[in-house]
Amino acid sequence: MSKEQRLEEEFVWSRILPRPADSHKGSFGSVLAAAGSARYRGAAGLTAEGALRTGAGIVTLASVEPVIQAAAARLPECCFLPCAATAEGNIAGTEAGKIAAALGPKTVLLLGPGLGNTADARTLVRRLLPAAGAAVLDADGLNAAAALLAAGEPLPRPAQGGALVLTPHPGEMARLTGLSTAQINAAREQTACFYAAQWQCVLVLKGHRTVIAAPDGRTWVNATGNPGLARGGSGDILAGMIAGLLACGLEAAEAAACAVWLHGAAADRTARRLGEYGMLPHDLFLDLGQMFAARGR
Repeated sequence: MSKEQRLEEEFVWSRILPRPADSHKGSFGSVLAAAGSARYRGAAGLTAEGALRTGAGIVTLASVEPVIQAAAARLPECCFLPCAATAEGNIAGTEAGKIAAALGPKTVLLLGPGLGNTADARTLVRRLLPAAGAAVLDADGLNAAAALLAAGEPLPRPAQGGALVLTPHPGEMARLTGLSTAQINAAREQTACFYAAQWQCVLVLKGHRTVIAAPDGRTWVNATGNPGLARGGSGDILAGMIAGLLACGLEAAEAAACAVWLHGAAADRTARRLGEYGMLPHDLFLDLGQMFAARGR
């Protein structure tokens, strides 16, 4: 049974607390993002910056060299794990062992933005999720999971009951479930709650009034955000923000709920500055930082 809770500003800031004076980078966990490809280079940088801007102590981007070069120019704070590429410029599935070896017990795996919808992505999902302590699965990571489910394989899970967060938009949710997008949009809360329980994950069903559903029945419906987010890259930032808050120690469902609210609220501020047509996803970071500063975070 759904236990819907109000997702409001005070809820968010009651979970994201000021940093203790004796903090160090190890106090706020680490994120390892396996993301990007020659075709989708920007997605990796946006998702890594999303994790950094929400407080993760260390963020490492595992990707192919062209993606790393682009991200390094923008994000000197990021660490990098260079990976071999396929002929098409995607992370090779044979690199799964190298990436898995870089996953520490408290590292949050962020898997999917810009990977490409390939057999290699399916290999990465199949092999990396069981090696992770907690994971956020987004974009082509979700498409890979959908292909595995369609082939009769179980949804891969983090080791030892670690948290799993899925972040589908309605099209990705349709591929994961076999339902139509119309069916999903007609019953967004019920669909999110059902599959969060069935898959024992936190499910973030994106769209107008994004739904966040936990496997124990807790549910939030978000009211922040605007149509200026309706462009490529917005979801990559959100996935990084969820991973960043998970790394900082928030419980998975609350990390997802807080990230969704912050993402939308920052976008509302950005729209007031630049307009819904003129704003771009990377513009959100200025407004996100100002929100943290106004709350002493």
